[in-house]
Amino acid sequence: MPQIHNFHIPVMGLGFTVDTPLKVARFGISSVVSIMDDQLLEDMRCHYLHDTQFEPISQKDHDSRAKRIKAYLNFLQSTVDQQIVGLKSQNFGEGQEIDKYFDLLPTDHPLSSLYLNMKLATGDERLNLQQVLREAIEPGSIDVNIMTKVDKLNYDKEGKVLPREYSDALLALKGFAESNVRGGVVFSAGMNPALYGYAEQFEDFFPDENGHIKKPIILKVSDYRSALVQGKFLAKKGLWVDEYRIESGLNCGGHAFATDGFLAGPILDQFKSNRENLRNEVFTICQTALDKKNRPLLTSSVKPRITYQGGIGNSDENRMLLEKYELDGTGWGSPFLLVPEATSVDEGTFEKLLKAKKSDFYLSRASPLGVPFNNLRTSTAEAQRKERIAKGRPGSPCYKKLLSSNVEFTDKPICTASRQYQNLKIKQRDAGEISNAELNEVLEKDCLCEGLGAPALLSVGETPRRNLNAVTICPGPNLAYFKGIFSLKEMVDHIYGKVSLSLDPERPHVFVKELQLYIKHLKADIENAMPENGKKVEVYINKFKKNLSEGIAYYQEFKDSWSKENSLVLERVKAQLAEMKLNLQLA
Repeated sequence: MPQIHNFHIPVMGLGFTVDTPLKVARFGISSVVSIMDDQLLEDMRCHYLHDTQFEPISQKDHDSRAKRIKAYLNFLQSTVDQQIVGLKSQNFGEGQEIDKYFDLLPTDHPLSSLYLNMKLATGDERLNLQQVLREAIEPGSIDVNIMTKVDKLNYDKEGKVLPREYSDALLALKGFAESNVRGGVVFSAGMNPALYGYAEQFEDFFPDENGHIKKPIILKVSDYRSALVQGKFLAKKGLWVDEYRIESGLNCGGHAFATDGFLAGPILDQFKSNRENLRNEVFTICQTALDKKNRPLLTSSVKPRITYQGGIGNSDENRMLLEKYELDGTGWGSPFLLVPEATSVDEGTFEKLLKAKKSDFYLSRASPLGVPFNNLRTSTAEAQRKERIAKGRPGSPCYKKLLSSNVEFTDKPICTASRQYQNLKIKQRDAGEISNAELNEVLEKDCLCEGLGAPALLSVGETPRRNLNAVTICPGPNLAYFKGIFSLKEMVDHIYGKVSLSLDPERPHVFVKELQLYIKHLKADIENAMPENGKKVEVYINKFKKNLSEGIAYYQEFKDSWSKENSLVLERVKAQLAEMKLNLQLA
């Protein structure tokens, strides 16, 4: 039986998908929860369990982070399991959730055909088909996301550094590994050898005697080389990568990890061409490692899933990606921010998203990680940041310290968005050590820990701790073309082509939009280049241009693959590619 759905809802911020499994998993839809903010998870568990059932986990324990994550994930899984029991016990009929489960399926899914047959059947045949359908119901997986680079070391009460296994990322992995949750872990933002090595401590990441891996490893990657390097690194430890989740460098939400001009189309083509090679190389290494560890081996038929996410906007694009590149699935992120049945967005942020102009969605320098960050100019967090500057108190009070990594002024790392760090930079500017321009870049940093977690609590009627209500939202550029609040069924039907949501007619094709973003990114790099880095910048720019030029040439050979249904799409894309080619030459 194929996957229940061939799309998933990726992680969005710290809070936007923190309780998404409670909303969609019972309908067979998989989603990804961030487990980086254990305090937020504790607050959400408290909300759902209420005072009578909630037992708090104190922060005083060195292991409290892992325990909180484990407790929240156990709560999610047990709740979804209860929902599935309830779903299976329902009578079929209009308006029932059990009918919604099958109504959401793509029309070519075997269960969809079976469901239609059941509706037409009568008597014992109808009852028998209903029983078959009930037994076929499976929940979507509850996957978790760990940003591998967000791995702050922690300290004991005496100020001494705790052992490596008490760092943020490793404790998050421990909480997931020891939980009852049925899902995989998504490692994003690059390789972390200590984290990958720590995974060897947990049985659930290895195959059992039947070759089944209870908690699969999913790698979010930007290109084929990264996938192969990380896949082999993990395989040497006997750890199999179940899925390579390819994400566009710029046409995605949250942090933007831009490549050197490599575009999604050519990258996907490379995965398609080398899929067997990737599988065979990693499989051989992994089997050898498992044999040396005297562990059960992988089954000979095992193959990694290959999926893509970033900027997909309609069923035509979704189908093109699945068919042309032989993908196993796709990820739809930002559009689900407009689906209250799927994500947690507070009412005020909804209004700002609906009123936002395309120019309000931009790539900012707000992240303390120093990585470009997709932002909304009209968010309450942006308003708060500017208000603090105007009052002469820039920066944020730093309570959670998840992104503390700077040791420019202190022995212990601090966050570049913190009031402490920004005040120290102001003193540098006043002493003539840095320019106003350099200071302004620092003042753009925002507290993502509070801002990306607040909407989850606000959306369920709770007040964030310390009344820090300002919301940061991390929409992908694609969201600018969606207007309205949609039901879960409307969005899923849009993905599968059962209906077409009304999108901004100016919305470019997913591949063209990414190309536009990369050319804009290149021009910004050229404008911001420092004269003293002339030779280095020249080499970088030439490489970037070469890769973009080759990408454009690749797309110009696409011919009819752009759209099977709309010849106007093809003509428009041809014109846009010619324009982008000229823009690149002039850059």
